[in-house]
Amino acid sequence: MIRHIALHTPHGSLHGQLERPEHSRGLVLIAHAHRTPDDDALLASLTAEGYAVLAMDLLTADELHFVDATQNVPRLAQRLLDTLDLIRHDGDTQDLPLGIYANGDSTPAAIRCAAQRDAQVKALACHGGLIDRAGLQSLQLLVAPLLMIFEHDDALSPAAYQRATAYLGGVHQKVVLGVGEHPVTSLTGWFARHLVA
Repeated sequence: MIRHIALHTPHGSLHGQLERPEHSRGLVLIAHAHRTPDDDALLASLTAEGYAVLAMDLLTADELHFVDATQNVPRLAQRLLDTLDLIRHDGDTQDLPLGIYANGDSTPAAIRCAAQRDAQVKALACHGGLIDRAGLQSLQLLVAPLLMIFEHDDALSPAAYQRATAYLGGVHQKVVLGVGEHPVTSLTGWFARHLVA
């Protein structure tokens, strides 16, 4: 089953695509500024593993023209919370354990969102991004097991993670990808351990 989803905000509509295989073992929300070819490959891999996937844009079409639009952590976090409300009340998604995958600038918002919805979000994986921008309170309140994935040549994101580890009370782990390595193997292993009931 494939569905297109629209979420209306005061700044315009956000668009997403839900793909749910039969007998899904869980739901992974891919939170991104806009869809990329990497997300398509990830969606295909996760659905092949038996996960339902909701790939949701966090920026409107107009906001994509502004380079700083991804830096507004409170706005992105609120949009993620609105998406979680949609998931909780939608008949195609409400029965599935939920994990979030965020990339880059979406990472701080995903952590803030998961900290606020600790009963709903069962696992969290982030590919890069400055997690300390989520804020001290969110880091301390985060309950969902957190996987941080870093590219081999990324210096800034691991440094932010290292600063944040002193405040993370829950399970957390980091993975550094090799040259040309795709994050999907790390992701599916993480969700298999922490998302599936």
